[in-house]
Amino acid sequence: MARRTTRQTQFLVVSTFLISLYSALYLSLIPLPISQDIKDQIVPCLPFNLLITLGSYCLWELGMGVLTFGECDEAHDELMKEIEMAKSDLRSKGISVD
Repeated sequence: MARRTTRQTQFLVVSTFLISLYSALYLSLIPLPISQDIKDQIVPCLPFNLLITLGSYCLWELGMGVLTFGECDEAHDELMKEIEMAKSDLRSKGISVD
């Protein structure tokens, strides 16, 4: 019986690989064909650049999800029904809506 790889396992494998690669670069275990001065300036900034890239990607995905939300007809209908239910509940309690 074949086991499927979960997202958690994929994340752990990829993050372990990236951390190992960065550690090897930072400790100069992997030689780079650039000068030591340039390497000393670039390699320590890689985690920060990765963080900025990841944040930008997450914001892009969030923005695209918001922009294309109207294209999900089932979710839109469900949300509109919930809004109407909330409005009728508030009206039954004597609160003015709209």
